[in-house]
Amino acid sequence: MGEPLEGLRVLEHSGDVATRYCGRLFARQGARVTRIVGGDDGRLGFAGAAGRAYGAWLDEGKQAADAAAAAHGAFDLIIAGQDTAGVAAAEAFRAAQAPGASLLALTWFDPDGPYGQWRGTDEIIQALNGLAYGFGETEGPPMLSQGHAAQVVGGLVAFNAALAALLAAPDRRPGRIGVNILEANLCFTEPGAVATRADGTLATRLGPNRFSPIHPASAHPSADGWVGITCLTPPQWASLCRLIGRPDAAEDPRFATAYERLMLADEVDAILAPAFAGRTTAEWVTLGDRHRIPTAPMPTPGQLPDDPHWQARGAFGPAGAGGEARGPTLPYAMDFDGVPTAAWTDTAGHGPLRGLKVIDFSMGWAGPLCARTLADLGADVVKIESGDHPDWWRGWDANEADCAAMEVKHNFLGVNRNKRGVSIDLTRPEGVAQARALIAGADVVVENYAAGVMEKLGLGPGAQRALKPGIISLTMPAFGAAGPLAGLRAYGSTVEQASGLPFVNGEAHWPPCLQHVAFGDPVAGLYGASAILTALAARARLGGAVIDLAQVACLFQLGADAILAAQVLGEPLPRTGRRRARLALCAVVPASDGWLAVAAEDSDLAALDPVAGGTSEAALAAWSANLGAAEAAGRLQRAGVAAAPVQPVHDLTEDPQLAANGYFSPLERAVIGRHLVPLSPFAFDGVRPALRRPAPTLGQHTEEILAGPG
Repeated sequence: MGEPLEGLRVLEHSGDVATRYCGRLFARQGARVTRIVGGDDGRLGFAGAAGRAYGAWLDEGKQAADAAAAAHGAFDLIIAGQDTAGVAAAEAFRAAQAPGASLLALTWFDPDGPYGQWRGTDEIIQALNGLAYGFGETEGPPMLSQGHAAQVVGGLVAFNAALAALLAAPDRRPGRIGVNILEANLCFTEPGAVATRADGTLATRLGPNRFSPIHPASAHPSADGWVGITCLTPPQWASLCRLIGRPDAAEDPRFATAYERLMLADEVDAILAPAFAGRTTAEWVTLGDRHRIPTAPMPTPGQLPDDPHWQARGAFGPAGAGGEARGPTLPYAMDFDGVPTAAWTDTAGHGPLRGLKVIDFSMGWAGPLCARTLADLGADVVKIESGDHPDWWRGWDANEADCAAMEVKHNFLGVNRNKRGVSIDLTRPEGVAQARALIAGADVVVENYAAGVMEKLGLGPGAQRALKPGIISLTMPAFGAAGPLAGLRAYGSTVEQASGLPFVNGEAHWPPCLQHVAFGDPVAGLYGASAILTALAARARLGGAVIDLAQVACLFQLGADAILAAQVLGEPLPRTGRRRARLALCAVVPASDGWLAVAAEDSDLAALDPVAGGTSEAALAAWSANLGAAEAAGRLQRAGVAAAPVQPVHDLTEDPQLAANGYFSPLERAVIGRHLVPLSPFAFDGVRPALRRPAPTLGQHTEEILAGPG
């Protein structure tokens, strides 16, 4: 049948991880990707041989060429990144050699803001986007996670924007697609940024595996490894307490809510630890599933390629030519129906997906972010809820009697803007009939229920395909729709617990630890969008598609350097806190008003010395202690050293770069009035996608949508 992106020609014009990962996504789906080679892969990931294995994985399926050879090629897209000089060189190449190609400019920061000429690293992005501030021990400096996750996310967002642009008619394709890594990585923290701005709460750092407002969301030693557990709702906590023989804990009013348990986390952990130690991980996963408690096996990075579930899903394969290590494949599988399908009907509006009809059954964060991305690209997205089953982010205990409370949740508002909303009760036959009618008129369906739920409603992918041949159906359970672990209940915390990443980050004496209470959610949403865009690109040749995405496998992409390093170097991988084998100095040191992050390569030390009075962490800390973090970062950046203040989430809406570029923008909406929402982290010919409408109130557009077309 051919590959989804067969025939697409891409030139990759830079050596940084973000650009190479973006190119990898194109190559893995069948595009012909030509890479202008250069750079030292021994400085990637865990460095040395492990770094070179990671580089081979990044370049899998590409053709290598020098600039002279590339000049003779024909291209649809040129990817350039890292800094403005690299983008300028690619722009000159396009003007001279490929004037019909679109240019994807993938930089660390928007060039027009005050950080426009700053040096970036993965660590600097963590410091600026709010992730690092909440990660680590209560006392002392915040923690920086290992690896190149920030660049991988940047490359993923760039892939989505570029592929969407190429889906537009040739006369409507943008000449320049702009993506920057800082804004791409606000996916993790933008909900918290607008919420804290609205309610005045402050971000905190509570210790490893302790994140507001949930506890437990933690890792515990089992009889043969580690197991992850998350209890958010009262029934989950009560079930867990009965399971471990402690019904008294379920009845203790001090532990009644997840937040109250967080405030007594030491006491809660002391109750749980002995019980978990008495059974194997597999036994706990089985018991958790039986009792409806989100419970995850926690394999190490090196164990993942041999895990039976991931083997059954084909989640790992050879990592580049000549290597024996196995790296992650794509985190989803596509089953095309083989019936070529005409493109959707173009309509008035903005964006490359204008006229595309999307039905969004998803709730929470992952699925709604996927659908929001499509909406930002111009699609008409219809969100399905009901009064008895509203979106989780409207409130866990929301109901019709408390409708006002459901309409003021900023998490929900930001991830559901640009959509219309319909109230349909899927537990009633007439509601299912209404949903079927909407599916029959749609191009795409998105859902993130547990595996099998849509099938039980009679609305699964098979039913969707029967209703609308050529439809694209995305299902995205935590562990996917097939395999031994399919169907396990999960939250974003569960996804990270099962990903191997908790064994990579933090200090050696910490338990395996999460970076964020729901780190896996936004990542899965972005990969869901990438899968749908890929299927749309192939629809005219290959027909409609059922996409089976595993959210856990999406995080394998972010941890690929560690998964490969574990095989090359052996396990356990050293947990080195803020230190990096690939950097001469990586540290978080005190400033007069917070914390300063610095990430310096060997070649940067000569520039660091005269500014900070030395090149050791101690010298840096002594120099920065009497300076504001922003001032210290500015001085180092002007000297050419990558540095940034470690920002809490509650300061993001006031960040100078984001404020200058208007990233957080106001909208007016019923019930809540004026509120801030994040914009899209990409622009076409310098223009971001428009904010067309605020998030719908519950059932706001039911009458107009169920009335029929238009």
